[in-house]
Amino acid sequence: MARPRAADFEDKQRAILSSAAQVLAEQGMDKASMAQIAAQAGVSKALLYHYYPGKDALIFDIIRTHLSELESTVAATDDPALAPRARLRALVGAVIENYRDADNYHKVQLNGTPTLPDDQRSQIHAIERQIVRHFSRVIRLVRPELDAALVMPVTMSVFGMMNWVYMWFKDGGPVSRADYAELATTLVLDGIGAVGTAPGPRSATPGQPVGQPRQP
Repeated sequence: MARPRAADFEDKQRAILSSAAQVLAEQGMDKASMAQIAAQAGVSKALLYHYYPGKDALIFDIIRTHLSELESTVAATDDPALAPRARLRALVGAVIENYRDADNYHKVQLNGTPTLPDDQRSQIHAIERQIVRHFSRVIRLVRPELDAALVMPVTMSVFGMMNWVYMWFKDGGPVSRADYAELATTLVLDGIGAVGTAPGPRSATPGQPVGQPRQP
């Protein structure tokens, strides 16, 4: 008979995932060890192996958890009652906010997904497709006349702007996350000529970078 889970099982699991994401993001998928992850999490290796049989299982669960929570956030934000432009702005804002304090998870997703076995990689890609579909549906509503062949390139261009935010954005800089969501949406819908004229983001001082760059 299997032992029942402890009442704090999920809390401990979440703490382990957070610690593992930090070690994997800093050391890389190959160099990070279970011993390092256990030390970072403040648990014994035996307890770590009780939750995860190996590093591959940790990498998969970090990515799956990160994307599942992102998909849930996007689905809850996607409001058909909003006008298409406002609906897209809300989706972009939800993703940018979800990325707050999630840099390590994001790095593990980018670098760890290719290392997963086919079945786990398929599960990850299935969640990614669900997220992408929310955006592509709204982009079709924003621009009904857009050539069908261009919907996916436009959609992935939106993700290109969002997914690399972690490399340069710093909370507390001259542009907030809400500001950047507005800026990114404006770039997609109106082009660079509209940036600075639409309400939302504050203009940076000439010569001053938007946010403060930092090392990835």
